[in-house]
Amino acid sequence: MNEDIQRYDDIIHLPHPEPSTHPRMTMENRAAQFSPFAALTGYDEATREEARLTDEKKELSDDMIEMLDARLAVLEQHLKEHPSIKVTYFHQDEKKSGGRYITVSGNLKILDGVKHTLHMTDNTKIPIEDIRLIECDLFRIFE
Repeated sequence: MNEDIQRYDDIIHLPHPEPSTHPRMTMENRAAQFSPFAALTGYDEATREEARLTDEKKELSDDMIEMLDARLAVLEQHLKEHPSIKVTYFHQDEKKSGGRYITVSGNLKILDGVKHTLHMTDNTKIPIEDIRLIECDLFRIFE
């Protein structure tokens, strides 16, 4: 082993040669050569998306539909007051079948019978056919 070291004694202390035809590579570019390589780009995201669970929209019974219609009628009568309501509705997932149930609270601004939507004062729009439950202090008459 000592013989191997002695073989290079004549060049060991010489300066590192500089290339004359092209500039020396920066440390950042040298490091980039050894950065990790992801052969399957997007695979992790696709796996997470597939694992994400969604709910199916539940069909309402006739009794529930009647109750919602009665509550919408009460809200329509008090629309000028912008009543405070809490709505649970089904939100369709944009990437896969199914979706999830969302509950929002706020003040009702518009009940659009033509487009079948509720508009809240914060500009949230809720399709009436996706509503599962509406809660409001005005509904005490039904208790």
